[in-house]
Amino acid sequence: MKIAILGTRGIPNNHGGFEQFAEYFSVYLAEKNHDVYVYNSHDHPFQEKDFKGVHIIHCHDPESKVGTAGQFIYDLNCILDARKRNFDVILQLGYTSNSIWHQLLPKKPVIITNMDGMEWKRSKYSAKVRKFLKYAEKLAIKSSDFLISDSIGIQDYILEKYNRTSEFIAYGATVFTNPDTEVLSKYNVETNKYCVIIARLEPENNIATIVEGYHQSDTSHSLIIFGSLNDFGNKLQKKYSADKRIQFVGANYNQEELNNLRFYSRYYFHGHSVGGTNPSLLEAMASNTLIIANNNIFNRSILGENAYYFDNSNDVLNVMNADSLFDQKEIYASENIKKIEQLYNWDIINSAYETYILKKLK
Repeated sequence: MKIAILGTRGIPNNHGGFEQFAEYFSVYLAEKNHDVYVYNSHDHPFQEKDFKGVHIIHCHDPESKVGTAGQFIYDLNCILDARKRNFDVILQLGYTSNSIWHQLLPKKPVIITNMDGMEWKRSKYSAKVRKFLKYAEKLAIKSSDFLISDSIGIQDYILEKYNRTSEFIAYGATVFTNPDTEVLSKYNVETNKYCVIIARLEPENNIATIVEGYHQSDTSHSLIIFGSLNDFGNKLQKKYSADKRIQFVGANYNQEELNNLRFYSRYYFHGHSVGGTNPSLLEAMASNTLIIANNNIFNRSILGENAYYFDNSNDVLNVMNADSLFDQKEIYASENIKKIEQLYNWDIINSAYETYILKKLK
């Protein structure tokens, strides 16, 4: 098949979850002799026209100059280009900015959309933006031939809200097998004597909840927080600047370093609460770490009984003061690695996508 992947900033990944998936899935399809095209921002660091057999199409993306509105222009440029390419399938990753251009989508290809999470629930957005996001969600549901949900919670929501079925295909991860302590010195920490957060620094990821509980605790262990320092992150960093245990270190896209930091951590905090299977959660499961997650349906549907859950900062405080969960690390971690091997490894996820898409082409 001739397939285009839209909705990301491009590959190879230097941004986030959808970009990581687009990289893995497109290369997988190319290896299976499909004709694969991925749309990249014009200013993406990778400027070649081919990546491991995947065709790269660069489209103008003014986001760096005009802000969020630039995403809409970029998606429009991608869709206008796609009209010229005679694709069999267009796989859209997310819907936020491309759905308003749905009437411009080419008529021949089958349109399949991964619905991502409930973007309209994100507290960083104003009431007007949230209203628009709900509208965009509705447009995506209406204009897509088929839908994919990467979470049972999202699948249930789409069925209940819109009476539309969607195919559940989760995100993927690869079990981490070659730990190396070298990176620990970079952050001045020792094996099993620090905790980690890897997340966008946004309110709905419960960063403030985790950090406040940690700050109030008696633990001597460091808390390393990975995520770009936006306005929200800068405020938190300033608020807790006197607490030398708490380190805001910015974003890090070096998967080898992150895998090692998760592997040797005492606890890994996962505060995401807004929809979908978050990639960093599966990557943590694959890295032999003990996960302390926000108590919600999305995290529970993936982790089940193989994690500890928190609802508020007092729960985090109690975990750190008692420090009794660490004794169960190997039990929890080994069960989560089994899940990655049996349910969420990339070969399984990529094959499920390919099988589903080919079935919808018949």
